Amino acid sequence: MPQPRPSDVGGDAPVVVSNAAGSFARSVLVERHPALIERVRRATAYPPERQRALDGLLDEITKDVMEPLGEDEADAALWRQWGEGYLGRPWTDAPFLWAESFFYRKLLGALGHFAPGAWQGIDPFAPFKHAELTGAKLDAELTALDGVPALSPAQQDSTLLHASLWGNRADLGFQLSAGEAGLGERVTGLVADDTAALWRLLGEGRPGKVCLVADNAGAELLPDLVLADHLLGTDRATSVTLHIKPHPYYISDATTSDVLGCLARMAAGAGRAVEIAERLRGAVTDGRLVLRAHPFSCAPFPYADMPADLREDFASATLTIMKGDLNYRRLVGDRHWPATIPFDEVTGYFPGPVAALRTLKSDVVTGLSASTVAELDAAGRPWRTSGTHALVRLRV
Repeated sequence: MPQPRPSDVGGDAPVVVSNAAGSFARSVLVERHPALIERVRRATAYPPERQRALDGLLDEITKDVMEPLGEDEADAALWRQWGEGYLGRPWTDAPFLWAESFFYRKLLGALGHFAPGAWQGIDPFAPFKHAELTGAKLDAELTALDGVPALSPAQQDSTLLHASLWGNRADLGFQLSAGEAGLGERVTGLVADDTAALWRLLGEGRPGKVCLVADNAGAELLPDLVLADHLLGTDRATSVTLHIKPHPYYISDATTSDVLGCLARMAAGAGRAVEIAERLRGAVTDGRLVLRAHPFSCAPFPYADMPADLREDFASATLTIMKGDLNYRRLVGDRHWPATIPFDEVTGYFPGPVAALRTLKSDVVTGLSASTVAELDAAGRPWRTSGTHALVRLRV
């Protein structure tokens, strides 16, 4: 795991914390996390010692005092170093990004995920992930892939990119025969859209490596894999490095097991889904689709603090595509930026071209026009956190 404390990248913009009454960040720590503990408890038959550990974590976050990891945890010293100034104080006073990450680390610890024994390596979120990959609805979404070849090349590009963007908020069954129009109000929900510029970049010069930094497993990972297949099949990329998590993280974040599960789900279908699964399996075996699970993917820091080897990986890519809300927060820095601050400015440290595909599910947002912000604010709805809006942003 990386050693540095969080950087000072971000200037005077205050870091998001969770101590403001009524804030989205506070609701995550004081409402969502306790509910998640109970949901995990109900999903799997954990033995008494694990139940007691869950009780202890629930009591800790309810009392709002952040305690260090137990001494028997292999990385306890590292997290104490990272948590200097936070441990022993209220959870809600720590940076939101840091507190969320530490909560999931403590949850895994309570369930024995890293400790030798019968529960080592068990994914507590697997029941939720698996549920997304079953049922007739997903069959219909995969069947909708059969309509992709009927679209024009430009429509295929836009449709598959937007399917990846919206993830589990937009299924693949959005009337592909209608092209972009089939996305309906989802297109109008884009607060910024660099889709055309992204495809122009990938069409310039000789194709190279594309890094695709995944977010969630289940129904969201499927369109990410379809996008990877499209990049390879249209010669926009000679290889795709799919960045996933080395262990469970943030409820539904994708791991290697989840990638394999999605490939198996597509292979068990019919038509184009089976063809895509076969191509992707072949791409894994011949090295054109590389799965990478860097420890920094589960670190409580922004990408401005990435270690040298990860920086070199991104620097060698024609484009890095960051999927999802958490990756966006880590990319721009989890700070109270003015929404109009240029995306290029807050991502200037990144070692190569980078794009963000993000459904808005938290307060942080950058790179919007003043008129867009005024219009969205005037509507009086929580557009930053409701998941009803999205963006495609590119910095070359």
